[in-house]
Amino acid sequence: MNVPENLKYTEDHEWIKIEGNIGTIGITDYAQGELGDVVFVDIDPDLEEMEKGESFGTIEAVKTVSDLFAPCSAKIVEINPNLEDDPSLINSDPYGEGWLVKVEIEDMEVIEALLDAAAYSAQIG
Repeated sequence: MNVPENLKYTEDHEWIKIEGNIGTIGITDYAQGELGDVVFVDIDPDLEEMEKGESFGTIEAVKTVSDLFAPCSAKIVEINPNLEDDPSLINSDPYGEGWLVKVEIEDMEVIEALLDAAAYSAQIG
């Protein structure tokens, strides 16, 4: 299972990459493997903010539909436009081209409280 060291993780299998005060959010390799083939991602294009722990959209796979949970409260600055035409990017490149949203984070202390790669790896076994 691929768990990059440079990311932070949630217990709900989202990851966040921090660059300055901008965070890029996606789902983990483990999560996409559990979901199976992703066929649709639903994130409201009018959504402007997300609240930590709240659902900010859904991801639909052949097996199931799952909520996407915000790892932090933040202002949404971009939704990945490539997922509309090719949601399978989440399966093929969950930490790269398969990212979900980019956000502007005000409270960086919340990020420090997320799981590091070792803790997330221990959680998923």
